[in-house]
Amino acid sequence: MQRLIEGVHRFQQERFGQYRELFQKLSTKGQRPHTLFITCSDSRVLAELITQSRPGDLFVVKNVGNIVPPATVSGDTNSTAAAIEFAVQVLKVSDIVVCGHSQCGAVAALMAGGVSRETMPQLSRWLDLALPVRRVIEKEYPHLTGEAERLRAAEEENTLFALENLQTHPCVQARLADGSLHVHAWFFKIATAELFAYDPASKQFEPLAGVSPPKP
Repeated sequence: MQRLIEGVHRFQQERFGQYRELFQKLSTKGQRPHTLFITCSDSRVLAELITQSRPGDLFVVKNVGNIVPPATVSGDTNSTAAAIEFAVQVLKVSDIVVCGHSQCGAVAALMAGGVSRETMPQLSRWLDLALPVRRVIEKEYPHLTGEAERLRAAEEENTLFALENLQTHPCVQARLADGSLHVHAWFFKIATAELFAYDPASKQFEPLAGVSPPKP
């Protein structure tokens, strides 16, 4: 806790000055983020850092395993849906990024058969939402025998499964249909800080580096 407090003091004394005007503007005019960024709760994955975004740019949702439940899931297992609806219908974001990552503990637990329902009932039920990912790996990737290879395939498939579930939400469907919203699947490799974007044409995650941003 002391490290957090010291960090707050450093921010206020050394960094806040360069953001003062921005925070005042955000305070008076409200937030207008351009992107909903859904990623994992993993402490090594920081959306603002890896995209070099400023306060007010991203509406970030972090959960265990960057899982997006389908629209049919309700109650305490779908707080992510509330964030999706708010970002899409109220904040009017123009893009949604679902960003998976390497060395994901949630996906590793999923592939290992889940976690104890007795000691971690909430986490167990949450991981159950991604069970189709494990079935895809078992069916489509029998040629992958190495544990690291299977895990990487599962992490990527989990990201694509989240993107698929994202598109079951009526508010997302409506804005995709009128062309005012775009969705993307990204993958972050922790060891090298590389970002990959899924290319529907090649059906592969391709390096994002060197790709020119779309023209406005």
